Amino acid sequence: MRLLPRWRRHDDIPVVELNRSNPIRFAIVFLVIVVVAVYFGFTKRIPFKHGFRLNAQFASAINIKPKSPVRIAGVNVGKVTQIKRQGSTGLVSMEIESRGLPLHSDATVKIRPRIFLEGNWFVELQPGSPSTKTLSSGATLPSTQSSDPVQLDQVLDALNTDTRANLQDFLIGYGDGLTRKPSKADDAEQDPEVRAINAAEALNKSYRRAPSAERGGAIINQAIGGTEPHDLSKLVLSIGKVTSALNVHEQQLGELIGNLNSFLRSFANQSSSLRAAVAVLPSSLRNIDNALRELDLAFPAAKTFATDILPGVKSTPQTVTATLPWIEQVQASLAPNELGGVAKGLQAATPQLALLTAEQIPFQNQTELFTKCLTKVLYPAGNTKLQDGSATTGVEDYKEFWYSLTGLSGLGANFDGNGTMTRFLVGEGGPTLRSQQASVLGSSVKGLKLLAHASLQPQGTHPAFPASEPAYKPLVPCYTQAVPDFNGPLSQGPADGTG
Repeated sequence: MRLLPRWRRHDDIPVVELNRSNPIRFAIVFLVIVVVAVYFGFTKRIPFKHGFRLNAQFASAINIKPKSPVRIAGVNVGKVTQIKRQGSTGLVSMEIESRGLPLHSDATVKIRPRIFLEGNWFVELQPGSPSTKTLSSGATLPSTQSSDPVQLDQVLDALNTDTRANLQDFLIGYGDGLTRKPSKADDAEQDPEVRAINAAEALNKSYRRAPSAERGGAIINQAIGGTEPHDLSKLVLSIGKVTSALNVHEQQLGELIGNLNSFLRSFANQSSSLRAAVAVLPSSLRNIDNALRELDLAFPAAKTFATDILPGVKSTPQTVTATLPWIEQVQASLAPNELGGVAKGLQAATPQLALLTAEQIPFQNQTELFTKCLTKVLYPAGNTKLQDGSATTGVEDYKEFWYSLTGLSGLGANFDGNGTMTRFLVGEGGPTLRSQQASVLGSSVKGLKLLAHASLQPQGTHPAFPASEPAYKPLVPCYTQAVPDFNGPLSQGPADGTG
């Protein structure tokens, strides 16, 4: 196979030429790099890109220079980029960093010196109120929201001959006022702490109270700001409304000033009492603070109570509507021919009822004593089970009493249960029983021995008579007596003392 020669195009570049350096091209690239480096070195920012721009009009911007700092609360947040004339004012252009944003429509700018009165000027920026509109980049603040610096020549121009003379007189009078000794009349109107000393010494003493006063002033200033947004603006708006109302009533305002003078004169006449009242005011305020703290603690319970009472309050109209017919019926029932007549009769009977109630008190007292006697003595005694050997029944004493009455009733009947058979009780002689001396059967037999006949020889009786009769104490309450021991040693006979 025969190889055809490859024809080279006339615009092809040889390999040798590609490897050869081009001085012109190298110089252009080098110059571009140098320009970019110099630009970044001096401008320190990316081209065609800038931060937030703000313009401000000043009546005189002669002292401010480009690259002068822009500060918010002493912190640099930007710099001045350009100053130019715009009519009769100077237009200062600034570039603000992101940490100085946002800015609002009521923002203000001031040119201030970093050294007193002369040299090293900067722009002091106040960002404005958050409640106002936010400014966009390129906005311009009017001259009404800017202020110029005070120059030394302006201060000296203000001090003309008359002003300097007045200033001298002021300093002489001020010095005399500070060093003059007070008279007795002056001391009479002053506090004891500053009597017999001049104004300068009194002013020095005032510094001792300055820390507490400054602390109180700081608290007051903080309180003026309020606790919620727009509290201060609402206060200013309210003060504006009050002053506008006072401006409408000029005559009444004039009378108010006269009356206020009389009121303050009355206060001055009571200065000693007022001083004593102010002395006890701190403790009173502490007590008020404690009371308010307790009241604050009580608010949750009061809120809960208010929440719980709401259903009742909502149902109150229905309750009143339902109650009205009942009230009408009550009013009708109080008529003279209804409860009114009964009430009249009760009114006449009330004194007698009250007397009866008073007389019931002694009866109720005796009833109470009798009830206690039943509960503590008679009932326990009746519930006692008597032990009588083989004759023991095992039942309570009060039951044996009713059993004996039933037996006596049957024993004393003349007929049997059917009413057909007649019973006869034939008595005959038997042993004679003699009792101890009687003492409770009446005065006619007191101290005598009683005699009786029995059909059979007695084996003994229970209980035995004691050697002496117990003392009779009718004034001692029954419920205080001990329950008799029916099954004790004295429960065994014989009763006649013969054995």
